[in-house]
Amino acid sequence: MRVGVEVGGTFTDLVAVEDGRIVLIKVPSTPQSPDIGVINAVESAALQLGGVDDFVHGSTVATNALLERKGAKVAFVVTRGFRDILHLQRHDRLNIYDLRYQRPVPVVERRDCFEVAERIDAEGRIIEAFDVGPAAAALIPQLRAGGYQAVGICLLSSYANPAHERELQVALEAGLKDVFITCSSDVSREFREFERASTTTLAAYVQPVIDAYLLRLEQKLAERGYDERLSVMQSNGGRLPVTGMRRNAISALFSGPAAGVVGATRQAQRSAIGNLITFDMGGTSTDVCLVTDGRPGISPDTVLDGLPVRTPVLDIATIGAGGGSLVWVDDGGMLRVGPRSAGAVPGPACYDRGGTLPTITDAHVIRGTIRPEAFLGGTMKILREKSEAAFVPLAKQLGMTVPQAANAALRLAAANIVRAIQLVSTEKGHDPRDYALVPFGGAGPLMAVEVAEELGLDMVMVPPNAGVLSAYGLIASDFLKIYTITRRTRIDDAAPAIVRETFSEMTAEALSDFVAYGLAGELRFKFVADMRFVGQAFEIAVDIDEASLAGLTRQQLIDDFIAAHHRVYLHGASARQAIEIVGFRLEATRAIDSLPLMTERELQGRPARQTARMQGSDGAYEVAVLSAPALAQGKPQDGPALIEGYSTSTLVPEGWTATRDENDNLIVRRKG
Repeated sequence: MRVGVEVGGTFTDLVAVEDGRIVLIKVPSTPQSPDIGVINAVESAALQLGGVDDFVHGSTVATNALLERKGAKVAFVVTRGFRDILHLQRHDRLNIYDLRYQRPVPVVERRDCFEVAERIDAEGRIIEAFDVGPAAAALIPQLRAGGYQAVGICLLSSYANPAHERELQVALEAGLKDVFITCSSDVSREFREFERASTTTLAAYVQPVIDAYLLRLEQKLAERGYDERLSVMQSNGGRLPVTGMRRNAISALFSGPAAGVVGATRQAQRSAIGNLITFDMGGTSTDVCLVTDGRPGISPDTVLDGLPVRTPVLDIATIGAGGGSLVWVDDGGMLRVGPRSAGAVPGPACYDRGGTLPTITDAHVIRGTIRPEAFLGGTMKILREKSEAAFVPLAKQLGMTVPQAANAALRLAAANIVRAIQLVSTEKGHDPRDYALVPFGGAGPLMAVEVAEELGLDMVMVPPNAGVLSAYGLIASDFLKIYTITRRTRIDDAAPAIVRETFSEMTAEALSDFVAYGLAGELRFKFVADMRFVGQAFEIAVDIDEASLAGLTRQQLIDDFIAAHHRVYLHGASARQAIEIVGFRLEATRAIDSLPLMTERELQGRPARQTARMQGSDGAYEVAVLSAPALAQGKPQDGPALIEGYSTSTLVPEGWTATRDENDNLIVRRKG
């Protein structure tokens, strides 16, 4: 049996698969202690953990620790003269017309920044020797007196030569037994000093939180009989055992959204769909990602709470438009959706847990796309009258009826989602009409066709049990670790040998790490060089084919870069200009032994077909209501129709038709 548990903002989802049998559970999340929600899901599913072979977890613990500023007390150690790097930051403004604009606030105060005397240049040469004994002797009493739980070390040019960082790490670990020590060369071995410093401090900030959380979770699982490997999802779309996460917890920032992208990609591949736009609408937010030829885009960095994080992440755009997003009117009288959310507590008004403000979920209940008697297969109580009461003040303020206000909120939410999809497609040179929309999350399939119509798409693919697809993505993901290193290399006759040597070193490190993680076996490698014209500020990722690495030539490097440059900037570039590699990236993958199959969960006691009335802006109309498991393969269902499953429902409007294919995917196409 394989078990995946994903902790979301509103619900904690569990998927367990064993020999074709599937178990699905959604339970309310417990934000103050997410591991309680995990155990609640396990117990609600009545799982015997002694028979589980693979347990994979994804959560927002690291993200929440940063956003809520509830991480550890961190000290920051830098090379003498660079104490203020976290506070100087970059000389740019994210909002140039905001008169009250303030720079993002680091997680480390200036008084918590310490200096040591040493210096290494950008080529890795030692300019000023490091006498670690006196430095550590001076630092340790200060760090102990400060009550720090973690220390981030980011010495100048340690990406080129980490020797001084390693020496200081050993000395501090010997003198500070219960303090987590994080080196920049472990979490971001790349140039650009501020981004590397920011990533190091953020990694140190969340490391004790993640470590304590995983330790509690391991203990609770062990108490219930689980003694196999626990894996954690990373932001890059792969997972690692807990032992691999304990040195780089920052890689788990967006594990939940990444798992959803993996699950959608795996399921779409079964139906031979390689180009897709994943659309994950959960309780708190909506995440979208572009997948081309079966590969999600990977970004080398991201920004969280205004602070740069230099770690590979799936290229996901996130907006505050989830099922729990609040619907409100701004000071100018305009209707708004999000980014504030009702969250898991108190939740939407219809949950009857104390929430009184209108949300997108309440709007769906009013419209009729969420039917109280069918929510979570009828296992969770939903009160329509609470949703209507929450929308009454809003409707009066807008001069609308309650159904009109609810439908207006849903149209606005769809418009916000369209804009997010344009960020990852149109604005990066991709025509969304060349892609299929793959919605998931509890609210995704309810909004999908409306979003597809706005984008001009002709097809939507809804995976089975789409409301828990992120949990499925956990057990469908491979083991993956991405290695990066800055090594500036001018493209000349000597460059191919340097490229081969660098990737050989990185491959050897990956093989050693995977053996240490207990993942010995065949690894799959992807080689990427970050290249640019000399003098450019930023680089372009250029794939290097593993098969051609042995015979790599200077001209091949140039040709590959020129082609990549043209794809990004859509204009010619001259190979006469000097070109350089500034960084190398290696993706090491250990594939899972077999892919678990996802099928639609059976719903006991649900009629296969019935009718219901839906409230539109222009009045009520009748729709067919079908049970998703009862929809026969290959038999089309014309809209308007509502296809209900355990974890979500799919709205098929008039002018569209839905067919379940042989892989249990629901294919919704525009008619004509």
